[in-house]
Amino acid sequence: MALLLPIIVFAGMYLLILRPQQKRMKAREAMVRAADIGDEVATVGGVIGTIVAEEDENVVALEVDTDVELRVQRRSIGEIITKADDADDADDADDADDADDADDGSDDADSED
Repeated sequence: MALLLPIIVFAGMYLLILRPQQKRMKAREAMVRAADIGDEVATVGGVIGTIVAEEDENVVALEVDTDVELRVQRRSIGEIITKADDADDADDADDADDADDADDGSDDADSED
């Protein structure tokens, strides 16, 4: 009976503290591994740039300004701001919206005459 209380306390600590922390660590590791060339990222130090090259599995080159590249460790990536695929999709959607706006403007001009 005296052994039951420490077991319950340890199980509670595992479920409330250790397990969620392990999930966060796995999710962060997956995010860092998913960062690829063309992604806009922010480092844990606050530097924002675009990944332009992967030197090896642990080091990437970030372009932070025109002709300014920084070599950083992959694990220092704090968040992915935009994925390269998402940026391409957004550009395509913007181009389609611009084309629709151009068509709408010409219809308005015809109705005013």
